[in-house]
Amino acid sequence: MQRRSFLKGAGTVTVAVVGGGVWHAWDQGVFSVGEGPAYEPWKDWRKTESDAALALVRAAILAASPHNTQPWLFKVTNSSIDLHIDTQRNVGALDPYLREEHIGIGCALENLMLAAPANGYAATAALLPGKLGPIPAEPKPQLLARVKLTPGKREENELYNAIPKRHTNRGPYDPGKTISPDFVDALNHLPSDYADVKLFLFTAEADRKKIAEISSVANAEIYSDPDVQHGSERWIRTKWNSVQKYRDGLTIDAFGLPPVASAIAKMMSVRMLRWASSRSTENGYSKLMLSAPLIGFIAVRDRYAREQCLQAGRIWQRAHLFATAHGLAARPCNEAVEMVDHERALGRPASRAALLSSPKDNGSLRQPREVSLSGRNRYGFVTSPNSRLISAVKESQ
Repeated sequence: MQRRSFLKGAGTVTVAVVGGGVWHAWDQGVFSVGEGPAYEPWKDWRKTESDAALALVRAAILAASPHNTQPWLFKVTNSSIDLHIDTQRNVGALDPYLREEHIGIGCALENLMLAAPANGYAATAALLPGKLGPIPAEPKPQLLARVKLTPGKREENELYNAIPKRHTNRGPYDPGKTISPDFVDALNHLPSDYADVKLFLFTAEADRKKIAEISSVANAEIYSDPDVQHGSERWIRTKWNSVQKYRDGLTIDAFGLPPVASAIAKMMSVRMLRWASSRSTENGYSKLMLSAPLIGFIAVRDRYAREQCLQAGRIWQRAHLFATAHGLAARPCNEAVEMVDHERALGRPASRAALLSSPKDNGSLRQPREVSLSGRNRYGFVTSPNSRLISAVKESQ
């Protein structure tokens, strides 16, 4: 083969390969972060159309939920909004009692209650009591809360205005930036009328190391269960067309990766992504948690009381919005608490519950015996911005 002919052929192959790669990158949304119908609710959340009550729902669906499952359904009238949990939208063995899904409903309720006065309503919420049980064999919607709406004074606050800016940031935080004591004090004194829910905050390095150690071990253990892996992975959207079709779940943009790493991950197959995640550095999750200068617990008196789970969700959403309004990022780190549910569902001894709640000086985190943990969260300044999650309106008829 003549050299010129070879170079000409090589150039054709190079162009074809590069062109194909660019096409694949475009097809996987590498150049379309935060774009498309799946992300529209973040942009038109103030839209009211002819029904002002729907503005409350548009705010509610931008709330946090486990794996972005969005387990909510809304029944809207001119004078009330009913919140149902869609029990078929769950993460399986990772949340065997739907405790975290109920917390997600509480998060949506908090957004809805913040949006009520901003849209000229006075709102009162009634939570339906009950106990959590295993995921029903025949999932169906369940009514959890009823919000009564009456005309009221129109007013907004910083938490309401933070709703479209709040995103779960799973990336590393900047350990070089400290959180002011005034912020910690204000976070610790967020208004709450719930006697059965309490927020505990930890800034001391020794406390944070103990929390990170417990969480890291729990993270490795719970995700070694194939059933947990399956329940989790069914909500991970690696294909751009799936992101736009389903408008839920976790996308690669929300993994907390740097922009270049996110672009590369979008080009990888599911098999390659699993291989890459298995090559994570030793103690990577523990180091990730320790990058946050502040870690919090949300504790309740009864982990399986339905209304207390909803209240815990409202407190978490409120705290996350407050952090967002003050320029901080936050994310839940619930693996140790999830292990409590996991052990209970499998009939194992409650070792995690004892580790988290024992008041004895045995290396455990010392909390009052009368409360149990419902969730963990970390706060800090991000090293890189994180993409918003996708969201979609769901209404019951």
